[in-house]
Amino acid sequence: MSRIRSKGTKPELLLKKALWQVGVRYKTPKKPLPGKPDISLKKYKLVIFVDGAFWHGYDWVNRKNAIKSNREFWIAKIERNMQRDQEVNAIYQPKAGEY
Repeated sequence: MSRIRSKGTKPELLLKKALWQVGVRYKTPKKPLPGKPDISLKKYKLVIFVDGAFWHGYDWVNRKNAIKSNREFWIAKIERNMQRDQEVNAIYQPKAGEY
């Protein structure tokens, strides 16, 4: 667990490099934004989250059964991550007439 990083992951760095190469200028948010996005594009009022598939429940119906050790802990943790993702997404969804 100590080797798991929340910032500076390989997928995050690859995305940042690709954005920069095509001329999209971004910021890594310094002030805390809800949900702690990895990248923010202030010009477009856009935030980007780079989430790991396992930690955020991708294909959860199938993967849930594959967890063998400490099942109660991991299932509760990942399901809470999924719930938190929905809450944060609701914060960033534009309201009707807010475009």
